[in-house]
Amino acid sequence: MVGDSGSVVDVDAVAAELYGLRPEEFTAARDAHAATARKAGQRADAKRIAALRKPTLAVWAANRLARADADQAQHLLELGRGLREAHRTLSGEDLRKLSHQQHVVVAAMAGEARRLAGEAGQDLSAGAQREVEQILRSVLADPEAADTWAHGMLEKAPPPAVGFAEVAPAPGTAPRPQPPERDREPEPGPEPEPGRQAEPDTQEAQRTSREAELAEEALARAEAEREQARTGVDALDEQIVRLEQRLDDARRERERLAAAAEAAERAHREAVREAKRARTAARKARRR
Repeated sequence: MVGDSGSVVDVDAVAAELYGLRPEEFTAARDAHAATARKAGQRADAKRIAALRKPTLAVWAANRLARADADQAQHLLELGRGLREAHRTLSGEDLRKLSHQQHVVVAAMAGEARRLAGEAGQDLSAGAQREVEQILRSVLADPEAADTWAHGMLEKAPPPAVGFAEVAPAPGTAPRPQPPERDREPEPGPEPEPGRQAEPDTQEAQRTSREAELAEEALARAEAEREQARTGVDALDEQIVRLEQRLDDARRERERLAAAAEAAERAHREAVREAKRARTAARKARRR
């Protein structure tokens, strides 16, 4: 395909095409586009195309969902903006309402993603559907991921939105307002109720803080493993590019040698005919 800049291969257009394909179609199409770019002399573009990662089934389904219904995708983006604003302003009432809406919308959209995948001939398992839900929750929390997803261009699942969906308190569990200072002073006697109440609150805060630390540590480990795997994939992609270039060179050399062999064969046949004519002429000359 010819891009706006006049180049033979438009990398952005290629990426948009690739991430609309089913996962099993991705690799062959990507490699074909990379080869086209190399043959056109677009080495840098060929490397960029070869580095595009094949999406998982869940990521593909999430991309297909965004491409299939732009209005629905926009609705999710607006919900994400509302949730992020409620988090910034610590609006408990807004958080409760939007959190409930989030769960309803995400579940419905994940179900729609499963239906769309089925229409495309892909069976989305319950586990993959849960992955789609996690992707959509991450989209709600991350504006950059949201924009990429809205264009149907996610190449991998965004990092999980740790704590984003659970911040809003459930109805009926919002913290009670504190009484005035004079009412919180302990009455004379052996029952310091405020002190005993504060201790469980402190323990709960410590527990949730520790859980958050453990979650962050687990996330860091997962990201390190992901980066290690990504590095390996990148190295293999570069090796594929080099091998494909060598293969192209070998094919051109084979074509050259085949043409030379055909020319030599024609010359040999002509030499045989010429030798026969010469022998015939010599025999006739001797008879005279």
